[in-house]
Parts: sequence; C-alpha cells; structure tokens
Amino acid sequence: MATIRDRIATRNLVSGDKLPSIRSCARQMAVSNSTVVEAYDRLVAEGIIQSRRGSGFYVAGHTAPLSIAQIGPKLDRAIDPFWVSRQSLDARPDMLKPGCGWLPPDWMPEQSIRRALRTLARASDDVLVEYGTPLGLAPLRQLLSRRLAGYGIMAEPDQVLLTESGTQAIDMLCRFLIGPGDTVLIDDPCYFNFCALLRAHRANIVSVPFGPNGPDIDAFANVLATHKPRLYITNSGLHNPTGASLSPQTAHKLLNLAEQHDLIIIEDDIFADFETTPAPRLTALGGMERVIHIGSFSKTLSASMRCGYIATRPDWIDQLIDLKVATGFSSSNLAPELVHTVLKDGTYRKHMDGLRDRLSRTMTQTANNLASLGIHPVLAPKAGIFLWCALPDGIDAAQTARNALADGVVLAPGNVFSMSQSAGNLMRFNVAQCQHPKIFEVLERAMRS
Repeated sequence: MATIRDRIATRNLVSGDKLPSIRSCARQMAVSNSTVVEAYDRLVAEGIIQSRRGSGFYVAGHTAPLSIAQIGPKLDRAIDPFWVSRQSLDARPDMLKPGCGWLPPDWMPEQSIRRALRTLARASDDVLVEYGTPLGLAPLRQLLSRRLAGYGIMAEPDQVLLTESGTQAIDMLCRFLIGPGDTVLIDDPCYFNFCALLRAHRANIVSVPFGPNGPDIDAFANVLATHKPRLYITNSGLHNPTGASLSPQTAHKLLNLAEQHDLIIIEDDIFADFETTPAPRLTALGGMERVIHIGSFSKTLSASMRCGYIATRPDWIDQLIDLKVATGFSSSNLAPELVHTVLKDGTYRKHMDGLRDRLSRTMTQTANNLASLGIHPVLAPKAGIFLWCALPDGIDAAQTARNALADGVVLAPGNVFSMSQSAGNLMRFNVAQCQHPKIFEVLERAMRS
C-alpha cells in the first residue's frame, strides 16, 4: 500500500493509470497473491484506486499533490532537511541557530544597504515599477563579468543571467538539463537542499564521498561508469558543510572524467567571497563547454535582496532566457540595482575584509569551545563559516538535535547532509551563530540526555 501511495504521490502513477495485475504485483514485490488482494482491497476502500470488473485496478480520481518529502528514501521527519530549514527560518527571536547557514543580521553591511536604498528612492520610475529584462540588469552583469575574470572565468556580460537566488539558479538549470528519472551526482556530504530540490525534479540521486581535497576520484569514476549521471552539482570553493576546498590535482582528474563520460557540472560558488586564498574553479580550468558557474549574495550582503546569477555558454544562455520568461517572465529591477549600488561604492570590499578577519577569530574561538565538550572538526577549513565536527563516540547527532530544540537551540545533524546516511555522529556548526554561551550549555546537556 505504501509503495503504491508513493508512486501516486510522486506522479509515477497518475489518475486513470492501470496498476499491475495481482499476480504481476505479487511477483514484483515477492509477496503472495493474497497479500496483494488485501492491499488492493484496502486502497479501493480508501478511494485511492478503483476496481473495474473484468479489467483490473486503476488509479482513482485526481492525482495526489506532489509531496517532495515522500520522494526518495524515507527520512526521520524530525530532523530531515526541510525541518532544519523550517526551524531556522521560523525560529522565534529568542532561539539560537548554530545549525543555520547564514550570518547573523548584525554581521551584515546594514549601513551600506540603507545608503543604497536611499539612492534607489531617487531613481527613475522604470527602476521602481517596470519589469526588468529577462537577462537582468546590464551594469550588474558587467560587474559580475569582471569579478569572475578575477577567478580566471572568462564570461562576457551576455553570458551572465541574473536569477532571484542561487537556489533558483539550480532549479532553472535542473529544468533545463534533466528530466524525471535522470541520474544526478552529488557529494556526500553536501548541502541538504540539493537533495530536496533534486527530489522535486524527480531525479535519481547518487552520491560520492567528499574528502579534504574534493570528491574521492576512484569512487567518482566508478559512479560515472556504473550510473552514467547526466549532471554533477558541487561546491569547489568552500564546500558546504565540510569547509573543504578542491585541490588542483583533484580538479584536473575530475574534469578529465567529466569529459570522458559527457558529464555536465554545476559549480555552486555561493561562498566565494569568504575565501582568503581562492581554490581552483572548475569553470576556469575546464571552460564553459560542460561547467556552469552560479553564485549569489545572500550569504555576504543580504538574504532579503534576492539576487543570484548563472554564467554559462552563450547558446545555453539563450535557451535559459526562454525558460526564465516561461517560468518567471522577467527579472526584478530593485534587488539587482541594490546589489550593484553596494558593490560599486567600495564598501562591500571593506565589509568583506573585516568579515573574513572576524570569522577567522570566531572559527578559532568556536573550535575551542566545542573541543571542551569533546567535539572536534573533521578538518580545519581555510576560511568560511562552517565547522564539520565529530561528536564524542556513541553520541547520536539526530537525538542531540531533538534534545537541543526543546531548549531553544536549532542544530544541523550530519545525516541531513548525507545521502548514504553515514554521518550519524557528525554535525555542522555555523561559527558566526555560535557566539552565545547558552549554545554550549544546551549542547552539553543535549548530548547527555
């Protein structure tokens, strides 16, 4: 019954589709005919399927709404990726969020944003009330083109498409590049919303272990040969959640394998501006024939000014513009104008210089506080906001997160980042959100409970 419900929820079966015969279903599921009869009878009673005399069983009525949470393996709903995101986004003002993925408000350049808003209040009417072009604000695309060149990525302004966020950029690219059932490769661990988004696109998700220098190349080659994925999504700068950086050797081997197996790569570079020493960029090393570069400013400037971008080859940009018109019609003018105003006045560079220094100090302080509880980083990241840590032996991260939530602290246990569910004693900590001493008091109690 659960299998059939899942197939209907994920639209593998839709209204009017015929179900396998009783004997066929029994063979497929390795159960007796009587078990299938019982299951079908109960589903008929619930109105989920219909029995047509002499014909068989069919999906009834309207197709159930898509439930992303039901796609793929069942996870513990108490601590799945949606739970982490919702608890962080919906948290009361008094809750602490060391498990979230963004900076506290007082770490952001508030005064620069206010100045930009005052400037925009005097802008022409078309900025305030008109649709933007589908490609996006030209001055910002020109600025992004110059910024990308600093990483060795050669993208003309017309090869840059603005989006509302990095997440929307990946969503658009999944619409463009894959269909239901296509195989997509991700890191293990990886940013948990990659999995959620790919399930929404009904992709077949496979993963490869990710270590201090990038993905395990032998495992990567084996996955490509065995599963033949269409797409690979990764961070090559500061990796989420591990904080690792891609090494040049791993990058070259990865690109060679991608060429051999006709693999397309989405390089999510949302944490680029946190780096002190830039890691190799796959887009710079391999060009844009099969590597797509995306980014946004939600982590360093403002999550309220939703503005991301896609940089890719010209023929794909043209098709992505059509897709953007079909799904979102055009770009906003306000958010890109705000981002452009802040970036060009010089205050953003000064903000990031200070922010990197502050994060470096905070990283050391947080690591010391965690060490006093027996919690240690798996690796020492070169920069960024995350520590990927191992809890003391025998401590379950998921149960610790449940216990901490009751005390008003939102944590991010390891298995929400792991497709293989192999990170049960690991946890991601956002060092910028770990400044309150209550966090470590709650964490110590939560591990003991």
